[in-house]
Amino acid sequence: MRAMIMTAACVAATSLGTASAADLRMSWWGSEDRHIATQEALTFCGDKFGHTITPEFTSWTGHQEKIATQLAGRTEADIMQINWPWLPIFSKSGDGFADLNQFKDVIDLGQWSPADLNSGSVDGKLNGLPVSTTGRVFMFNKTTYDKAGLAIPTTWDDLFAAAPVMKEKLGKDYYPFEGTGLDARLVVILRTTQKTGKDLIDPASEQVAWTTQELAEGLAFYQTMVDQGVVKSWENVAAEGNAPLHENPDWASGKIAGTYQWSSIYGKIVGPMEEDQHLVPVRLLQADGATTEGIYRKPSMLFAISKHSKEPRAAAEIINCLLNDPEAIRHLGATRGVPSSKVALEDLTKAGSIEPVQIEVNGIVMESTGVGVSPLNEHPRVAEVFDSTFEAFAYGQISAESAAAEIIDGINAILTGI
Repeated sequence: MRAMIMTAACVAATSLGTASAADLRMSWWGSEDRHIATQEALTFCGDKFGHTITPEFTSWTGHQEKIATQLAGRTEADIMQINWPWLPIFSKSGDGFADLNQFKDVIDLGQWSPADLNSGSVDGKLNGLPVSTTGRVFMFNKTTYDKAGLAIPTTWDDLFAAAPVMKEKLGKDYYPFEGTGLDARLVVILRTTQKTGKDLIDPASEQVAWTTQELAEGLAFYQTMVDQGVVKSWENVAAEGNAPLHENPDWASGKIAGTYQWSSIYGKIVGPMEEDQHLVPVRLLQADGATTEGIYRKPSMLFAISKHSKEPRAAAEIINCLLNDPEAIRHLGATRGVPSSKVALEDLTKAGSIEPVQIEVNGIVMESTGVGVSPLNEHPRVAEVFDSTFEAFAYGQISAESAAAEIIDGINAILTGI
């Protein structure tokens, strides 16, 4: 096994592209394969520019807290892998990180689409470059649908029509879809976005964009899914232990035959499925009268530069190298998902380093239309208010109208105070 290649630093041998060598640090989270690949790429990029880069890597757990502490104490790394929802937390006005537009002569920003660059920007300041893009995509178990004599759904009506057929032909414990917790919340957001043409949070006012009636209709739609046997009830899922999808035996065996998941975790949820099960991604199911497909698309992570870095230009050289240099691209592979950089995607596709289904899923995400998603949707306090109230509604403790009013008032109060 290739153990950790660098224990302290990527030692640079020669200076090829900069006037003087710099001592840099880079922090990120991930699994061992990402740690190894990133260190290999940093070794190459450090050698190319004559810089020394000290790696600082952890698992996901606790990483946000670590970065928050470092930012407060101005001890953060020069280069940071950051999570997209952190932007409004750590850089509300765009001043929390360096503006990468200042280094457009160093970083080939043309490798990213305007939408990608906008997603990493706050008040016109490019706080982070998307390393990869993810989005919510429908995925269905073709094996189960075939056994029931059903076509893969392309509309919400198709999905509802599948429930009674599946139960009649395969058994009452078969469900054409799943949805509870975050998955259920994002289904409600998708459905309401399609119907209204608005994201949950208005980017201009930073308040909830929906009326109480609009959100209540979205919550009622979820309850109809439960009532008509499309998904298991929130209560039943809790009674069964709230197992994540990739650990759920009903998912593995095909008794749960559909889901709405991040494109980037296709491999995670297909891995535990039984050998004869076949999972296929499809474009977003559409609501009657939809004004948009409603794609929930976002950067899965970004590379940022500390505003306190003493060597921001050198840090920009390393970021450009990691994301756009063919050799560094080869080292990193798809350890951070399907790359957002055009040249990286092209190189890895030609090399066969990305599975065809990953390219298919990514294509659905990138080609689907949407209204733009605010990172405030994923602010921890916003999510907590939505989920706790949604759960009370799902348990029948409050009406859809009351739940919608509580969610909107609660989120608006939080957004006003942050």
